[in-house]
Amino acid sequence: MSTVLNGVSRDYVEAVRWYRKAAEQGDAWAQTNLGYMYAHGLGVAQDDTAAVKWYRKAAEQGDARAQTNLGYMYQVGRGIAQDYEEALKWYRKAAEQGFANAQNQIGIIYENGYGVPGDLDEAMKWYRQAANNGNEHAQEALNRLTDAGN
Repeated sequence: MSTVLNGVSRDYVEAVRWYRKAAEQGDAWAQTNLGYMYAHGLGVAQDDTAAVKWYRKAAEQGDARAQTNLGYMYQVGRGIAQDYEEALKWYRKAAEQGFANAQNQIGIIYENGYGVPGDLDEAMKWYRQAANNGNEHAQEALNRLTDAGN
């Protein structure tokens, strides 16, 4: 798929080719991006199993985006068996690095009791951290939960 953006042609197939070269050499950023391309079918056939493979390689190197994406794949059971405990493990690794999306996901897990007892105080704690780091979904969740308490 090719589109023009700011006068430059966007070519997902070519992007995948370059991401793969770097990913195979162990570059975590490229591994995360290659996983994203597989997860969303950009330049390659959509393949959740391949996405998990590349996310895991980057996540194990400490890439917070990959850790969050791998956590999500576990949370919803895409390309791997659904496992809330594993999802939370990977989200926590990213959250400890200050990654707001992971902090927000932990809030969602505690608010909804996904694999853990529901705990609104714990959810609010994580939403607050994510909101302070600029996550708009967490800001909305805080507003919703604060309004519900009134």
